[in-house]
Amino acid sequence: MIQDSILVVDDEARMRKLIKDFLMNKGYSILEAEDGEKAIEIYEQNQTKIKLILLDVMMPKLDGWSVLRQIRQTDKKIPIIMLTARGEEQDELFGFELGVDEYITKPIRPKILVARVEAILRRTQGEENAVRDYGGIEINKEGRTVAIEGKNIELSLREYELLTYLVENENIALSRDKILNNVWNYDYYGDSRTIDSHVKKLRHKLGKKGKYIKTIRGIGYKFEVKAEK
Repeated sequence: MIQDSILVVDDEARMRKLIKDFLMNKGYSILEAEDGEKAIEIYEQNQTKIKLILLDVMMPKLDGWSVLRQIRQTDKKIPIIMLTARGEEQDELFGFELGVDEYITKPIRPKILVARVEAILRRTQGEENAVRDYGGIEINKEGRTVAIEGKNIELSLREYELLTYLVENENIALSRDKILNNVWNYDYYGDSRTIDSHVKKLRHKLGKKGKYIKTIRGIGYKFEVKAEK
């Protein structure tokens, strides 16, 4: 049984229940808050238990941006996923600048939300010093090395960061913009198609394992390992 607690903050009771039901089915313990002030109160009382926050933007008393700012003043690491009905690019940029880990627009697809929650928790909890195997691609995050069948392969810093971002979001389709924002960050103003050239080089260096990086037409890329038949 998974023991991580997730704080779900949304002023709509039906939305909280929907998210809660799907996450509890995965074994997560859920804490709830119906407004921003309550979210801060619960967070402060349960800091050691809460491993991730799902945070709505438009709420009474204290909106999601204000909650985010307060939490980030004392905790830079806890993963925060913003939930909002507003999907404008400027809002997404604003959220990432404030320290959001993911930004999901409503209407929410619960299974996708759960997949993103699990991907973030895998990425942030206790894996930094471990050697992880992704279909024969071994990544040592402590040593920042990548090996295939025991043989190290040489990757540039950007190729390494691209690979780790893809594998940490395994089975999730990632848009070029999302990859650009998370791997290149907002200090890069070039064409997002630069990702295509880096993916091409990365696939080549991964050899047969390069096939795990799937092209999702019209969207971007997905890392997916399928059992050999």
